[in-house]
Amino acid sequence: MIVERFADLTSRAASGDLDDWASDPEGRLALIVVLDQFSRSLWRGTPRAFAQDPAALSLAMEGFSNGHYTSLSMPWFRIAYSQPLGHCEGPDHLARIDLLIRLREEIAAQTPASLQPIYQSLVKQARDVRKVIAAFGRHPHRNQVLGRASTSAEEAYIAGGDFPHERAFRA
Repeated sequence: MIVERFADLTSRAASGDLDDWASDPEGRLALIVVLDQFSRSLWRGTPRAFAQDPAALSLAMEGFSNGHYTSLSMPWFRIAYSQPLGHCEGPDHLARIDLLIRLREEIAAQTPASLQPIYQSLVKQARDVRKVIAAFGRHPHRNQVLGRASTSAEEAYIAGGDFPHERAFRA
């Protein structure tokens, strides 16, 4: 459905044609979702699925500085907004994941008891991603798509098939 409904929009966002959306908090959130999430659906199995990660991260980081993140009214909006912190590979990845964990813990602490299981599972997921990045410095499950050679440790991890980003869909 994302491909059918949002392929043109995602292509436009990837080209920078929608950068003006970042002028307000909700527009910035929408642009982050398009770049960070829709790209993964639209270009699944290709390097382009991850090519927008730096742009999505830049939008998120700027929004932390300019108050857009804190002005978002719903906890779920903040979860979606912060996704690029864990997705975008790079030299400061562990520090960003630590920030992601702190943000998710803050969100979970403020949610009603009935929603705690889902928000706590998102904290755990971020911690699990941190373990992967701490061990490998990147997301090894992307290696084949990105044409990267895997280390023997990464090959063992990939063969295990237990990726934090997929666990929620198996539960």
